[in-house]
Amino acid sequence: MPQSRDALCTVRDLIRYGVSRFNEAKLFFGHGSDNAWDEAVYLVLFALHLPPDQLEPFMDARILPQERERALSLIDLRCEQRLPAPYLTHEAWLQGFRFHVDQRVIVPRSPIAELLMNQLSPWVGDPYEVTSILDLCTGSGCLAIIAAHQFPEAFVDATDISRDALDVAAINVAQHGMGDRLNLHHGSLYDPLPVAARYDLIISNPPYVNTTSMGKLPAEYRHEPRLALAGGDDGMDIVRTILEQAPAHLSDEGYLVVEIGHERTFFEAAFPELEPIWLDTAEASDQILLLSRGQLQP
Repeated sequence: MPQSRDALCTVRDLIRYGVSRFNEAKLFFGHGSDNAWDEAVYLVLFALHLPPDQLEPFMDARILPQERERALSLIDLRCEQRLPAPYLTHEAWLQGFRFHVDQRVIVPRSPIAELLMNQLSPWVGDPYEVTSILDLCTGSGCLAIIAAHQFPEAFVDATDISRDALDVAAINVAQHGMGDRLNLHHGSLYDPLPVAARYDLIISNPPYVNTTSMGKLPAEYRHEPRLALAGGDDGMDIVRTILEQAPAHLSDEGYLVVEIGHERTFFEAAFPELEPIWLDTAEASDQILLLSRGQLQP
């Protein structure tokens, strides 16, 4: 095998080899890439310290033996351990923003990020009027940080029950220079916040995978913290608390945005009285809901 792999001499060779290995191993994609080609390109460019968005100029560039070994090591680990690629590189990209990640947090991928990049238009008329945002179950802090970038007048609070997750989030807050506008709080949902805290916008990508689906997750997802994925029998355990307590923490004209993945049927069974607006993105339909404070008020 070592001698045969010595025949891989160019970036093109490495990518082709990676695609073949990934297809042979029947990997599951969904942590930044959705196919073997994109995954191989990402890992090879990362190993060679090349820009992730500039493949073409380097396709036929020859590689050094140590560069080949770095790339092949990542390809081998991806196949043998079925680790999501971001856990191998300790980085994830979401809407053009780079975040540090490791196995203490789920890999950033929420489609809420796309909505934040559009500043929740048309529901938010003037982004500069949003002065307070809350991110529940913040994990790596990715959504809180993107929100801080896109709503420049807002102060952001972010909570998580996992201290490990908040340690990762702190790295990202520092790297994005958001320490003066983004505060991390340890605790369950709203518990660590001041009683009087009110927010113009509450966002959350909570644990929502139902018990049956948890048992069927591909190996790649089972490397992620179960605490950040499992949502109980119907996936709505955490969502119930988020919705029940949201009115007490929303401003009069505030909005709640929650991702529930493929659990719309369970959501509608749990909350038959609610009529949320379902927000579609380029990659997700019927997975993100928007509710005003008025809709949630008992």
